[in-house]
Amino acid sequence: MRKKNIVIAGAGSGMGNHIAEVFGKHGFQVFLLARNRKHLTEYEEQFRDKGIDCFGIVADISETESVRKAFADIFSEINYIDVLVCNVTIREPGLPTSWTDKDLLEHYNTDVLGAFRCVKEVLPSQIAQGIGTILFTGGGFSIHPMAEYSCVSIDKAALRSLACTLHQELKEKGIFVGIVTIMGNVVPETHYAPEKIAEVYWKMYQERKVWEYIYQ
Repeated sequence: MRKKNIVIAGAGSGMGNHIAEVFGKHGFQVFLLARNRKHLTEYEEQFRDKGIDCFGIVADISETESVRKAFADIFSEINYIDVLVCNVTIREPGLPTSWTDKDLLEHYNTDVLGAFRCVKEVLPSQIAQGIGTILFTGGGFSIHPMAEYSCVSIDKAALRSLACTLHQELKEKGIFVGIVTIMGNVVPETHYAPEKIAEVYWKMYQERKVWEYIYQ
C-alpha cells in the first residue's frame, strides 16, 4: 500500500514542523522545504528519532527555479503529493509609508507568490489523480489589518483571497484548498501553542468541508 506524503513549504520549529509531526504520526512521509541545509538535517534527525520518515530539501520559495528544482527532487522519489502546506511569512513590522515599492514586492514575492509557485508544482499530479489537499497558514491581519504590520496585513489578505479562489476553482476537480487563519501570536504553552493549532490542519485534511478555519 502506498504511503501518503505531505510537503511543508516553510519548515521550522514553529508551525511548520508541528504540522509535519501531526501528519507524520498518522503515517505520512514528510518532505520539508527550507533554505538552511543545516537546519533541515537537524529536523530530519529529530523526526526519524520519532519514527517519522522525513526528507529535507533546500528551497527558496521566493525564486521560481529553486522551487522547480525542489519539487523535481521530490517527484524523482514519488509520483504524487497528497498534501501541500504553505507556511512561509516574512513577519516584519513597518507602517505603510515606511515601505518602498521594492520592499512591498519582495515581501509579496515570498508571502504570496512563493505559495503560488508551490501550488503550481503540485497541482498537475493532483488533478490527474482527481484528489489532493492544499493548505495555507493565514493570519488575523488578513481580517483585521494593523498599520504597524502593514506589509504582513497586505500579504495575508492576498493569501486569504488566493486560498478562497483556488478553493472555488478546484473543488470540482477533487482538490480541497483551505487556510488556517490564526488570530493571535503563536506561543508555546498557550491557547496558541503550535501543537494545538497543528491539529486543525489534520482536521481540515480529514473533513474537507470549510475553506477557512479561524483559530481564535
